[in-house]
Amino acid sequence: MSLPAFAALLERLVFTPGRNAKLALLRDWFATQPDPDRGVGLAALTGELAFTAAKPALVRDLVAARTDPVLLALSHDYVGDFAETVALIWPEREGANAPPPGLAEVAEALELTPKAGLPALIAGWLDTLDAGGRLALIKLVTGGLRVGAAARLARTALAEWSGKPVEAIEEVWHGVAPPYLPLFAWLEGRGPRPDPRGAPVFRPLMLAHPLDDAEVAALDPAEWRAEWKWDGIRVQLAAGPGGRRIWSRGGEDVSAAFPEILEAMAFHAVLDGELLVIRDGAVAPFADLQQRLNRKLVPARLRRDVPVGVRLYDLLFEGEEDLRPLPFDARRRRLEAWAARARPARMDLSPQIAFASFAQLAAIRSGARAASIEGLMLKRADSPYVAGRVKGLWWKWKRDPLSIDAVLMYAQRGHGRRSSFYSDYTFGLWRPDGRGGEELVPVGKAYSGYTDQELAWLDRWIRAHTIARFGPVREVEKTLVLEVIFDAAQRSTRHKSGVALRFPRIARIRTDKPAGEADRLENLLAYVEDRPSDDA
Repeated sequence: MSLPAFAALLERLVFTPGRNAKLALLRDWFATQPDPDRGVGLAALTGELAFTAAKPALVRDLVAARTDPVLLALSHDYVGDFAETVALIWPEREGANAPPPGLAEVAEALELTPKAGLPALIAGWLDTLDAGGRLALIKLVTGGLRVGAAARLARTALAEWSGKPVEAIEEVWHGVAPPYLPLFAWLEGRGPRPDPRGAPVFRPLMLAHPLDDAEVAALDPAEWRAEWKWDGIRVQLAAGPGGRRIWSRGGEDVSAAFPEILEAMAFHAVLDGELLVIRDGAVAPFADLQQRLNRKLVPARLRRDVPVGVRLYDLLFEGEEDLRPLPFDARRRRLEAWAARARPARMDLSPQIAFASFAQLAAIRSGARAASIEGLMLKRADSPYVAGRVKGLWWKWKRDPLSIDAVLMYAQRGHGRRSSFYSDYTFGLWRPDGRGGEELVPVGKAYSGYTDQELAWLDRWIRAHTIARFGPVREVEKTLVLEVIFDAAQRSTRHKSGVALRFPRIARIRTDKPAGEADRLENLLAYVEDRPSDDA
């Protein structure tokens, strides 16, 4: 596959909104592209391709040497995305008529070329490509594809194309390296299923459906088990003779961010649990855990100040024995017996909650917020552990969200199919300005919750009411009120308002409400949980 062909795929993925349409594009691509190019492209789409020597700063230096700096700055301000700006503004060079490189050729050259030779290599490619090809190359080099094709979607497309179950593909995915030649051979019936050879691989997690109060009445309390839904990140711990890994719920390897958990995994088992910040036995707010996420190195100070542990939910494998077909009650007994024998450090069992009626359970649920808990999980006593979200086996009964009326202050362009819309919104609340009046202070940022129609309306409003621009960000007139819902509020020294919101999203556009009647910061402070978040 040439790089322009990959660029065409990326462009179509960006501007194709529907999930099924994206799947169709990927299926066609897997069916028509040759090895090893399709494997390299698959790795790029799923975030498994990284070039450590080629940095975004390299591209910045290259374009700065070839364009007028004022024109570059103005163009970036107008376009918003730097990679797109470079792709459009890169000057054509006469005589550059070499054929465009292949995708595998690009990956190999970026990996093998010495650091000193990368500027000339990348500049030569940029000279031979059109704007679409240049954009794809820059996104490939810097790792910023953002085309709305997550790893799970790509693996689903592989399953639909090949006829193999997506769960089977996910269980061998981490045992095969790009460009995935053994994987494609198996999917096309040309070779055996790849054998991870004892390496820790990800098993797709079992997920729950949201439960509302009306559905509770149809459930029989005797058939269900209740647990807390902890406010951390869901993880799978896989350890054995072939190594140890900590997987996120989406199958991302997050081991580097939690080395103390990795050190404690001196066992042969696969476990499902929630990773939390735990101090003196008490669970800290999610804002504390955010300090540990997305890190490659964790300094000793952070390990000391933000201690993590795992609250265990389930036992999937004990040694080589697959326990997933067993009913939940049987797996729970096995988990309790295993934990009593293994006694793993930094891990404990998520307790089950005894209840005789759902009215009693609802009363227990009402106290979840004060304990930094998202709500309750309900699991059928006879449910096997099955991948994905199978309705009727597990339910999540979350606490009701909190709400504020806030004023829109700034807007930023989104990514992927939203790259042409202002879809990320910074909102604020009123507070005294110290001079007898009031001022708006930013309290959060939201980029979800609205419909496509509301997004289009907001985008038009923002463009018509812009008062200043800062690169991809627009400052707007402080006249539009948004109803924002969120799961929790914690004190934060990193935010000007002193408060951080958990999962804020737009619930409603309040064109009926004057901005002067939006909430005050003191209204939000009343929601703040007792334990402060020290995230300086």
